[in-house]
Amino acid sequence: MKHKVIFSAVCVSLLTASGMYAQEARELQIFDNAKFYDGYEEAVQDSELTDGILRHTNYLYARRLTDADLAWFGTDLTMEAIIGAACDNYDRLGNVNLALVPKGQETYVPSEVTRIEVARFITPFMQKNASIKEVPYLYNVPGLSLILRDGALREKYDFWMEFEVFGIPYSAQQQVAGCKGRNDVFKGSLKFISRDEPAGLTDDNVLVPINMKTTEIFGPINFNSYREEACDTLGIPSRTYTFTVPEDLADARIILITSNHGANENGEEYNRRHHFVYIDGEIAFDYTPGGVSCEPYRKYNTQPNFIYGYMPDMDFWLNYSNWCPGQAVPVREIHLGAVKAGEHKLMLRVPDAIFADNQGDFYVSAYLQGARKGTVPSEVPELAYKAGVTFSREGDTVYFRGEEKVAEVAVYDNDGRLVYGKHNPGDSMSFESFADGIYILSARTSDGRAAVYKMVK
Repeated sequence: MKHKVIFSAVCVSLLTASGMYAQEARELQIFDNAKFYDGYEEAVQDSELTDGILRHTNYLYARRLTDADLAWFGTDLTMEAIIGAACDNYDRLGNVNLALVPKGQETYVPSEVTRIEVARFITPFMQKNASIKEVPYLYNVPGLSLILRDGALREKYDFWMEFEVFGIPYSAQQQVAGCKGRNDVFKGSLKFISRDEPAGLTDDNVLVPINMKTTEIFGPINFNSYREEACDTLGIPSRTYTFTVPEDLADARIILITSNHGANENGEEYNRRHHFVYIDGEIAFDYTPGGVSCEPYRKYNTQPNFIYGYMPDMDFWLNYSNWCPGQAVPVREIHLGAVKAGEHKLMLRVPDAIFADNQGDFYVSAYLQGARKGTVPSEVPELAYKAGVTFSREGDTVYFRGEEKVAEVAVYDNDGRLVYGKHNPGDSMSFESFADGIYILSARTSDGRAAVYKMVK
């Protein structure tokens, strides 16, 4: 399979290919200022309300899409989530999911149905008494429209949109005027936007769930190296997810969302790590989260915090941040091309991850979306991580050249272990002293962009 990786931008254009608006935007409101409460409190708040929201917990809500809702969707689709400040003034994790529930059920158990994560975000440090009280997150999601218009899925399932925001009020109860004794943590709104007409059903879409992240309240069991259920082998930060494609596909992509968490001293939340993605044993993608400026989100961080100092510091953002408070977490797409039916494996490796004091967790969600004919639609730009480096080999020496000078090289063995690294390597690297084997050479520019080369010695 030939792999092409692209990246879903947070700020999206609602223009057609010609640069003109197709029509005035149509909107479909799913949640409107729903209140979320203390995630650790067992008693579910507002459960008596008759507002169409199924409250599984104080942090996970769901709403079933009606037939009228489903008839609204066109091929163009943007999703907007808005988080409003209440009595949690820290940065928290939130996400939007789609649950496929057997038709006709009035409720469901989340762990017992198929669910995929559509989008993820980090809340800012918000003070509810400040002038700016909410933050928007925008996502371009044309592939979600295909899922919601899939005729075979509609016959079998009802679609429930889930809105999840895990927060706690304990600090705000002490620090924020008006929060003493309160347990509401955030307000959340969610809507879809389209600039084309409603579209009909499709029989070309194939959906294969791969993995759905587990909420933090259940413990660090997503991806780390110190829990048996969170890695392939204890002590090695690598995890494999097996999935089965039911039929041959003309085109397919894997949607991948990851974010690193763990706020202990030297925790993985504070360390930018090189991530490698393998598909069926072959490297398909490498990336390092973060590496962008968090300055655009400063205005939403109205609660004083140690992340935002008094002055902008680009070097700090590029070298420290895995994500920004107030930012949407990147949704990465790995284009596979044609895929054969059968069992496949996705492996995520983060060789440098340490998980100090056996703390921290990487939240991983992934699913495959395929087309029986044609191509899977995508309207996102090329990933900015690409360094534009070209590689060539002469004997045991690999040469790397690009528009910008390579600032760092790192070499990993076939098991994902870092075996060599060098700053300012020039334009080549020799593998003469290396044992025979398979190696992954990563070349990075000074702004964090990377390119990889597979070396067989």
